[in-house]
Amino acid sequence: MKKKVVLAGGTGFIGQYFAKKFEKEGYEIHIISRQAQHLSWNDQTAIVKALDGAELLINLAGKSVNCRYNEANKKAIMDSRTETTTILGEAIMACDTPPKVWMNSSTATIYRHADDRPMTEDGGEIGSGFSVDVATTWEETFFSFDLSSTRQIALRIAIVLGKDGGVMTPYLNLVKFGLGGIQGSGRQMFSWIHVEDLFQIVLFLRGREDLTGVFNCAAPEPVSNRELMSQLRTTMNARFGLPAPKWMLELGSVFLRTETELVLKSRWVIPKRLEREGFIFTYPTLRETLENIINE
Repeated sequence: MKKKVVLAGGTGFIGQYFAKKFEKEGYEIHIISRQAQHLSWNDQTAIVKALDGAELLINLAGKSVNCRYNEANKKAIMDSRTETTTILGEAIMACDTPPKVWMNSSTATIYRHADDRPMTEDGGEIGSGFSVDVATTWEETFFSFDLSSTRQIALRIAIVLGKDGGVMTPYLNLVKFGLGGIQGSGRQMFSWIHVEDLFQIVLFLRGREDLTGVFNCAAPEPVSNRELMSQLRTTMNARFGLPAPKWMLELGSVFLRTETELVLKSRWVIPKRLEREGFIFTYPTLRETLENIINE
């Protein structure tokens, strides 16, 4: 019988990458989505059936934060995370043979704006504001389920880089059109992870039955925004890039219907627990990551 994995919210950039990789590993894949061809979030019976006997459940569901934080969008961002997590927790409790592991997305944005020191799982300070409220409420919802037969792991994911999607497309366009200079002060830290390393983390944690709780999913060598844009220009052979001061970003974000926090918040996150447990990154540096995504 085939091993079974359930990808909740599995139609996005990360979910599609994971689906292809799990297919190569010989898994039977079930995707829960709002898209008609997949299992519906409203069909609890079908979700329970999919989860029953599954080796792994990965929840990636949630409305994109790349939007203006008006009241309607804020509610949708919050509800899309807490409601789906609740549906999954209740479905697991209804299973005869619950999944062995439930990995739920969280975000590295849970930590405060950090320009003085890196944030670890043990020593990181939780921030404040809407994005942090979303992250903390999401994790509280997830860990409110006391599941004796299912290991629970929250993945505090940094900005995911990979081909054909995610944030790489807008960054590449900025450089292509000569706008690849620093954003804001350029001193804010940028924590990222290659999508392949994120998948390898999932496999690593799947195999380690002794591990539960929270893990930072970020490459071990974060860089400043200045360094990020410099390496992007170098990799793309762009000779110059105009900087974007804060006032310009504020103005542009209104037209692009997004928030400057996505660019200006200093995310300085390191994967202390993963490294302590022996996980080895394939793409530990930004240079290797960009070379792979852009040039290979």
